[in-house]
Amino acid sequence: QVQLAESGGGLAQAGGSLRLSCVHSRSIFNINTMGWYRQAPGKQREVVATMTGAGNTNYADSVKGRFTISRHNAKNTVFLEMISLKPEDTGVYYCYIQDTNKRDYWGQGTQVVVSF
Repeated sequence: QVQLAESGGGLAQAGGSLRLSCVHSRSIFNINTMGWYRQAPGKQREVVATMTGAGNTNYADSVKGRFTISRHNAKNTVFLEMISLKPEDTGVYYCYIQDTNKRDYWGQGTQVVVSF
């Protein structure tokens, strides 16, 4: 079982920034993919950014150029740096890991609210 713990959500003004962190209990050597998803009120969960174990990244079109996913292997932590925030970035952000056995794990979510 993999434990995921997100932090860093909160309230920001449009144009502001936030940094999300996710500490996971699985070594990078056992991870296939890690990433961040979000779910806005009344909408389905959507992918925001992903990173493979090899370090290849992928972003949703809506966040390209504004969000950056990164990781600190020794600290088993994955980050999501968010700048130039928009009200439409509001939602619950979930940390995600798929291990090398293709099992999926999710964090409990952290709320991000971006005001006008």
